[in-house]
Amino acid sequence: MQIVVLGGGYTGLAAAKLAARWTDARVTLVNERDRFVERVRMHQLAAGDRLRDLPLSDLLEGTGVSLVVDRVTGIDAGARKVRLAGPVPDLDYDLLVYALGSRADLDSVPGAAEHAYTVTDVESARRLRERLRDGGKTVAVVGGGLTGIEAATEIAESHPDLKVELVTGGEFGEALSRKGRAYLRRTFDRLGIGVRDHVRVAKVGPDGLVLEGGDLVDADTVVWTTGFRVPDLAREAGFEVDGYGRMIVDGTLRSVSHPEVYGIGDAAAARRPDGQELRMACATGLPAAQAAMKAIAARLAGKEPKPLKFRYFNQCISLGRKDGLIQFVRADDSPREAVLTGRLAARYKETIVRSTVLFERHPTIPTSF
Repeated sequence: MQIVVLGGGYTGLAAAKLAARWTDARVTLVNERDRFVERVRMHQLAAGDRLRDLPLSDLLEGTGVSLVVDRVTGIDAGARKVRLAGPVPDLDYDLLVYALGSRADLDSVPGAAEHAYTVTDVESARRLRERLRDGGKTVAVVGGGLTGIEAATEIAESHPDLKVELVTGGEFGEALSRKGRAYLRRTFDRLGIGVRDHVRVAKVGPDGLVLEGGDLVDADTVVWTTGFRVPDLAREAGFEVDGYGRMIVDGTLRSVSHPEVYGIGDAAAARRPDGQELRMACATGLPAAQAAMKAIAARLAGKEPKPLKFRYFNQCISLGRKDGLIQFVRADDSPREAVLTGRLAARYKETIVRSTVLFERHPTIPTSF
């Protein structure tokens, strides 16, 4: 039995280690980089922080998982083969775990790909870091989700000489409670970050943004944190996907069209038993990895697996290195009024982020991120 896991991010690395631990299969992990990337820290890297070096070989030591550092170029679902860009021959699989993640969508708005920076991967965050060091006085962060909020506050705190503005199509802090929105507004005021909400970007140029309606937002640097793209590999392979190209999976994270394939993380469209789609986050990806590997182990043992059971607990937002906002939520991710703020919230968030790496080292521990 050969299990191949595609993607060495938060979900893929955990899945590979769990598959090796809970089954007798040979397990191969394929990843384009030889390092594990703490994606939730990319805004810190862009702002100038130095991050831990985490070689995948170290994280896999003693697990029995084989690591292949290469880029996946295609999947032959009929022959059950994975095609790679490098000299390594095609990989055969009996079971495939698809965990290739997502990246920023720079194609939906003209000019974004040419002129905007992102914080979705190491290379992009480093390019933004160099730009912030050397280029201009104004920064526009596009996107009012958690990534946009964290990027804007991190940049404003670490580069107080820059004028930072957040631009979002929705209401500023719309996913938060009344208390959460009020604290977020006070924090932005303290850091001098401007906000334009309920506006949409029509074009990105070398000097900033053109909004729908023609208004201009001057910016020497544009940081793009809105929208996402997933690889086209699932669609091209003939797996059933949604409108975004994410693999459609059942309650055990198994492809609804190809039972020998499982999808986890951002590249899969997973749902709670009540039908609610799980948001793209470590908070959902890590328990999904555990559930998928438990399902594989159960089926290989001739048992019926249990579906994923999941509830939300909180949303953790860093607001620079010394401030934070923890929004406590109901099981369906809707906000409660209760929040935790300030330095204690910053420490809480840092503990959660450190816990994700602890989980990657010991993926059998319970998840409640």
